[in-house]
Amino acid sequence: MSFKEALQRNLMLLPGWLTRRKIVVIESDDWGAIRTPDKNTLSALNGINPLVEKDLMTQLDALESNEDMTALFEVLRSVNDKNNRPAILTANTIVANPDFEQIAASGYKTYHFERFTETLKKQAGSDRVFNLIRQGISEKLYRPQLHGREHLNVQQWLCALQNGNAELLEAFRYSTFGIPLSGKISKRNNLMSAFDYESEKEVIGLEKIIEEGAHLFRDIFGFTSTSFIATTYVWHSSLEPALYKHGIKYIQGIPYQYIPSPGKDWYEKKFHYTGQKNQFGQIYLVRNASFEPFMQKNTDVVGECLQRINLAFRWGKPVIIGSHRVNFIGSLDESNRTRNLKLLKQLLTEIVKRWPDVEFMSSDELGELILQSKK
Repeated sequence: MSFKEALQRNLMLLPGWLTRRKIVVIESDDWGAIRTPDKNTLSALNGINPLVEKDLMTQLDALESNEDMTALFEVLRSVNDKNNRPAILTANTIVANPDFEQIAASGYKTYHFERFTETLKKQAGSDRVFNLIRQGISEKLYRPQLHGREHLNVQQWLCALQNGNAELLEAFRYSTFGIPLSGKISKRNNLMSAFDYESEKEVIGLEKIIEEGAHLFRDIFGFTSTSFIATTYVWHSSLEPALYKHGIKYIQGIPYQYIPSPGKDWYEKKFHYTGQKNQFGQIYLVRNASFEPFMQKNTDVVGECLQRINLAFRWGKPVIIGSHRVNFIGSLDESNRTRNLKLLKQLLTEIVKRWPDVEFMSSDELGELILQSKK
């Protein structure tokens, strides 16, 4: 690490909420969202354009299976903190996926969705996932929080389908959309930013998506999600009142919020830090460590994460580790799940060894702790 990188890491930790407690939160995104349905579909998708074969998300990520959940929970159960509590994963969940059959029947003019629990029923090997999720919640291993209604920019997708985008139409045939595209749509070469927009008319409907996502979450899990993270970290602050209205008190993210900026080449960036409040009293929870072994195969991902943890604790900060579901998925490549869960266990074991007074928490628990301390 260069001096410049070290300085930047330390400066990013200066502002924000302070604590003497050794708190570790693991936030994992994309649970419930479709990506690549199966190995046969992956072979077909690889023929769409050369970028698909190079895209690790397309190659490795899929809807979680019974085996994925069982193996993950086994690792989380195996390591306890100072309170004899097991490690817990904040599972940022997408609560709905496109209903491809109904969308096709409308000629791509009308969007329809299904609950992710319905998608699980259709997916081979995922029939027990929701029961396992309930078990994980009861054991305090797995804490769902809201990631969005779907991991998709609905308006941009429908528009592209209606305009005959060949790559997206081909992916649609296989009931997916999350491939990298050879050409840009808006500022990106994919459609994964649910709250992005390139014109003011695209803003219409975004608040409804938040409302429906929050209601679906409550209906599915039986409790309100009090934290939220926008897909690809893209959202405009004007949506925060809608989030607040529907129970969101804590906004997860990375140090920078990417703000939609029509007509510009890239997003505007806004810095946030853990404990920062907006005008509605919502508290930002900012990730300061990373565990993404699926894309860091030649890196000491455990050692790098431990360095970040050590630095955060030295500055009196809670540790918030960012991860993604893809790290723990094995239906497309079993070695991906096996290798990465081994690394996760290694990381958790080393955390409790180095910091025996560590406490594992979920994002909403950390948010509540910060909120109460400020009161």
